[in-house]
Amino acid sequence: MASAQTLERPAAPAPAPRRTARRRKGPLTYLLRLIVVAYLVLLVAWPVALVVTNTFEDGFDSIQAVLEDPDVVTALRLTVLVAVCAVVINTVFGVGVSLLLVRYTFPGKRILSALIDLPLSVSPIVVGVSLVLVYGGRDGWFGPSLENAGLQVIFATPGIIMATSFVALPLVIREVVPVLEEIGIEQEQAARSLGASALQTFWRITLPSIKWAVVYGVVLSLARSLGEFGAVKVVSGNVLGQTRTATLVVEEKYLNFDQQGAYAVAFLLAMVSVACIVIVAIIRPKEHRR
Repeated sequence: MASAQTLERPAAPAPAPRRTARRRKGPLTYLLRLIVVAYLVLLVAWPVALVVTNTFEDGFDSIQAVLEDPDVVTALRLTVLVAVCAVVINTVFGVGVSLLLVRYTFPGKRILSALIDLPLSVSPIVVGVSLVLVYGGRDGWFGPSLENAGLQVIFATPGIIMATSFVALPLVIREVVPVLEEIGIEQEQAARSLGASALQTFWRITLPSIKWAVVYGVVLSLARSLGEFGAVKVVSGNVLGQTRTATLVVEEKYLNFDQQGAYAVAFLLAMVSVACIVIVAIIRPKEHRR
């Protein structure tokens, strides 16, 4: 018979913590880092820094001069108007197309997804020429009919908005689609099973889940819209005080040897875009940062 008093076995020693293998950084790692940093400095940081330093070479005189020029102020107002309209159009269209691509299956889905990336691969100049061929006043497909109805598209604000919306089209969609794929459809299905309508499900479930993707897409779209040049130059006509945008003002001043004015307008455009990106990066929660 076994003894009533059993011998206690010594406890097994705890396993030693696993040491993660650290990769030794060789000379090649530091060389690659140096190349990357040098590339970013030469391509981005240095040119932007030169614009800033040249803008404030004489203090705030160049900024004050362009803000007191009525033609420049008109161009800045037109640029803001066009950018806001393009962002609104691309946000509404982008969220709708993102839902269509992720939540539904239909013939031609891959073709639609490929067409969305078309503005990223086509030159903006080609976009402008295409819009002129379609909506031009004389030889355009719809131009004469639109002008007879009292609506001018080319060489007017509507044409500038269309061109700007086209070049910034994919930015909201490419931010929202991955988030929609990641969150899945479980919460949406649960809301519908509890009696929520499609609109209620979108406002209370889907939109809060993709909120930061939409915000970041809007910021990128705004930055792209503010800086558009090629397509706008073709469709606007570059009429002083009417269809000349801020980017066209930069070109006009630089070609007319008013480099301080060109630097000042370019600085204003760049700072608005940079400020939007920085603000979103600061207020965006950590769990939503990629």
